[in-house]
Amino acid sequence: MAEIHVLLILFFVSIESATLIPPQTDVLLLALFATDQYRAWALLCTAVAGSVLGGLGNYYIGRYIRIFENKKWFPIKKDYLQKAEGILQRHGKISLLLCGMPLVGDAVAITAGISHINPALFAAAAAISRTVRYTVLWRLYEGLF
Repeated sequence: MAEIHVLLILFFVSIESATLIPPQTDVLLLALFATDQYRAWALLCTAVAGSVLGGLGNYYIGRYIRIFENKKWFPIKKDYLQKAEGILQRHGKISLLLCGMPLVGDAVAITAGISHINPALFAAAAAISRTVRYTVLWRLYEGLF
């Protein structure tokens, strides 16, 4: 398979992985590292780009989620939205660096949107967080840790 095709697949899986439906980008990334057919830095950059874009999707879900908070069918109570916003405000913008972590990353991204954090600041934090995550994964694969 041509490298561009693999990079495109990784990019789109990374977008989906950063949303509420995680298909395990980490596993795909490790499998691609293991093939030794692709440049690791290209895989890493593609995964980060896709993951940041997916995280921005969650950010914008959070940004506009309050439109639905008074609807009967909406499953998230107003109190939970306020509590999430309070947690982010209490811990500060440094907590945005958790947006690349498994399990909590989606909640951090949505909460950043609810709190109307600057999208450029969120994207920068997401890029840093996800670059660190995928670089650690790469280095673990390479046996440097």
